[in-house]
Amino acid sequence: MANIIVAQNLTLSYERDEEIIKNASFTIKKGEFVFITGPSGSGKSTLLKSFYGNIKPQSGTLLMGGLNMSSIKKPKLQELRRHLGIIFQDYKLINEWTVERNVVLPLWIAGYSQEIQRTQAKRLLHHVKLTGKEHKYPLELSGGEQQRVGVARALSKNPFLILADEPTGNLDDYSSNVIWDLLENACQQLETTVVVVTHKIPTVFNIPYRHFTIDELGDIYEVH
Repeated sequence: MANIIVAQNLTLSYERDEEIIKNASFTIKKGEFVFITGPSGSGKSTLLKSFYGNIKPQSGTLLMGGLNMSSIKKPKLQELRRHLGIIFQDYKLINEWTVERNVVLPLWIAGYSQEIQRTQAKRLLHHVKLTGKEHKYPLELSGGEQQRVGVARALSKNPFLILADEPTGNLDDYSSNVIWDLLENACQQLETTVVVVTHKIPTVFNIPYRHFTIDELGDIYEVH
């Protein structure tokens, strides 16, 4: 399997004298499902941000799809992000846009035709169990439904990597189970690599996964 993420002696910080992730080395391969856990403030979300270029390494190496995130230029970073699906805990939907338009935002940015956008939106909304909601607005939906719109948007361009930051943190059990099922299916059926930051791994999970944890000092360990 090809390496999707390679970190070698990776150190991340917002200020030079305050290291958040320290000297981390790990590899994540195509088609793997990875959980990242750790106490609040340990750097889980910071690590995830480094994967889509929101924070650059202070030292060490981070390769994303073979691209060096320390020296990546803006056009290459934008190209990389077009092939990522990102799911946020607070959904990051545009409340003035319909559900359908939110789902196809990445396709619209990439210049796909309206026909392709509509076809993909219909397919994805069926996939996330939101058929008939395409003309609703985000604030007309429950939190669980809004997060499912976020998952549909993340899947809209068939990404090679999905990054999810506490995707079920605000949801009830039913909605959480739907989200986990969707992410499992993306990993297993599409061979999409999935990396999830979460405070708690679900008790029932149906596919193999890897588990990294970050301690209070910013050290990363794989849990076997």
